[in-house]
Amino acid sequence: MSIYASARRFVLGPPKDVRDPDAFHHLSLVALLAWVGLGADGLSSSAYGPEEAFRQLGDHRGLAVFLALAMVTTVLVISASYSRIIEAFPTGGGGYVVASKLLGPRAGVVSGAALLVDYVLTITISVAAGIDALYSFLPTEWAGTKLVVGAVGLGLLAVMNLRGVKESVTAIDPVFVLFLVTHAILLAVALGGHVTEAGAVAHDVKQSIDGSVATLGVVGTVQLLLRAYALGGGTYTGIEAVSNGVATMREPRVETAKRTMTLMGSSLALTASGLMVAYLLMHVEPEDGKTMNAVLLDRVAGSWTIAGFAVGKGFVVVSMASEAALLFIAAQAGFIDGPRVMANLAVDSWLPHRFAALSDRLTMRNGVILMALAGLGALVYTEGSVAKLVVMYAINVFLTFLLSTTAMALRSYKGRNSTGWVNEFIPHAAASAMCAVILVITVIQKFTEGGWLTVVATALVVALCFRIHAHYGRVNAALRELDDKVPMPRGIAALREAEVAMVEGDQFLDGQVPGVVEHHGGRDPDPARPVAVMFVGGYSGLGRLALLTLTRMFPGHFDGIVFVSVAVIDAEAFKGADQIAAMTARGRESLLRYERFARARGFAATSALAIGTEVAAEAETLAVDLARRYPNALFVGGKLMFETDDLWTRFLHNETAFLVQTRLQRRGLPMIVLPVRVDLGAGRVHPLPGTLPTYQK
Repeated sequence: MSIYASARRFVLGPPKDVRDPDAFHHLSLVALLAWVGLGADGLSSSAYGPEEAFRQLGDHRGLAVFLALAMVTTVLVISASYSRIIEAFPTGGGGYVVASKLLGPRAGVVSGAALLVDYVLTITISVAAGIDALYSFLPTEWAGTKLVVGAVGLGLLAVMNLRGVKESVTAIDPVFVLFLVTHAILLAVALGGHVTEAGAVAHDVKQSIDGSVATLGVVGTVQLLLRAYALGGGTYTGIEAVSNGVATMREPRVETAKRTMTLMGSSLALTASGLMVAYLLMHVEPEDGKTMNAVLLDRVAGSWTIAGFAVGKGFVVVSMASEAALLFIAAQAGFIDGPRVMANLAVDSWLPHRFAALSDRLTMRNGVILMALAGLGALVYTEGSVAKLVVMYAINVFLTFLLSTTAMALRSYKGRNSTGWVNEFIPHAAASAMCAVILVITVIQKFTEGGWLTVVATALVVALCFRIHAHYGRVNAALRELDDKVPMPRGIAALREAEVAMVEGDQFLDGQVPGVVEHHGGRDPDPARPVAVMFVGGYSGLGRLALLTLTRMFPGHFDGIVFVSVAVIDAEAFKGADQIAAMTARGRESLLRYERFARARGFAATSALAIGTEVAAEAETLAVDLARRYPNALFVGGKLMFETDDLWTRFLHNETAFLVQTRLQRRGLPMIVLPVRVDLGAGRVHPLPGTLPTYQK
């Protein structure tokens, strides 16, 4: 093993076996772990959401009571709406899937793009707020190192997620528990200490409210409340993370996800509203270089002593350290759900297909890396300013909330002839109204203070998605034309059910390669004669054309054909053992069709199927084994060649054939790549002259 490979395995861990029927079970999250991994995003927003709302009140702090009630109501209503979204869409996908299915693919792309930008900002604001919390109890002269510490923390989170979701979540359990315990003590002391003064507190609050109404008037007071409520919208971010991450949940997924949503919603509602009231009761005011939570902790616990020992300062430091760590951990939601949204978009051809791929650790490596780089860019651009980020962050969160809850409300209304539709409609409609208010006010109030950047970034992502989708659409249209040009001979296209069914006792190839199954359906190629080993994908005109091109280039040379396919387990397929079994069955059916096509042209034929996450690696392993069985084998692959070979087409299409060719040549195995030219302008595929057959369908 090379030094690079050894170091990579040390950092990320050894590969995981995607063929293990228990693989998904071992990697999935129970409700408690999902609460840690996904709920940290929602719970951590209590570190900056309530503070931003409270700051907007200025001298009218008595109104904080109404804000606390509004926070509890909003969290519970949106959580209830998203619990029903989980029931309606049990495979996950959250806002993207909901909008796509109920409002159409264009609305789905807008929601998906908003979620992508949102999750980048989730990572950025979590790291930035964590830095602020950390530096609240560190010397002020250290402030110049904030961005460096943030970048290092972000890098560590990326590595943890490249190792695997469950590993990254398990590692942060102690921090999550410490945050819960310390902040529960904080709120219990801050709120409980004023229970005996309830009458006096109520009188002071009433006087403050009366003063606000007298100064601002009823309309002005309501406007101030709405502004504070809307600009504290960062409090509610993260609620959608559970519905987006249903695919990571332990079976029964829906029940696990709903329990996770209950844990997240209740903990966020209690913590955020409790902090808002605590600010009011403890007369907390912003201080330079400190968060309001740091000021609150210092006032509540800073003077605690036990047996002459000043334990209060230690409690403050531990509490703020746990808050800072939890804020860093909250970036988990971005690293877990961001790549999953990218994978959903990639499966539907709105993003490059490579973003649906899994690594050998069964993580969406490409998505994790891109999210980390984008988060780092946003952190540097905003210089880690939470005030700037919270505005940018909240806009896209509530755009997605609005699309999802509105779509669900319309779905409920359309089913109004059924019993119980009102109970479905009310939480969605209420959540939609709340989200609309917050979104509109935030955009209007903060557009020139950073909100415009979020709008522009989201619009650019949407435009990119449409361009990518159009490209893949033209390619698919050209390949469909090729299917018509290279038809199956009459009577060959249909397969009998018995041929498609999995054969009991399938034989493994020599060497017992795990997951590689060979099918024997007729005369096998003679190992002593020249044999072509053809790498093919799904059954299509492209694969048939490759065989016809090969026979034209080497007339009468090959005795038989071995069709080889690698069933790629991507993010869409890796949702349980049943999904992998279905993909295996489809792969074998395609290979059986290729076998019959080859036999119709007079060749002996057989096939082999491998299961894995990386085509090149699986193809290399399989090829080495086949080369032992067929010493005179020539390996053959196909490659789409576009009129313009540029970075754009290379980015959208994997260079798999050339990558496999390079690997095999290093092994001393001969391989050729047959080109098929694609003219996207004309929407046509151009085979070599004389390749196409003369028979009719």
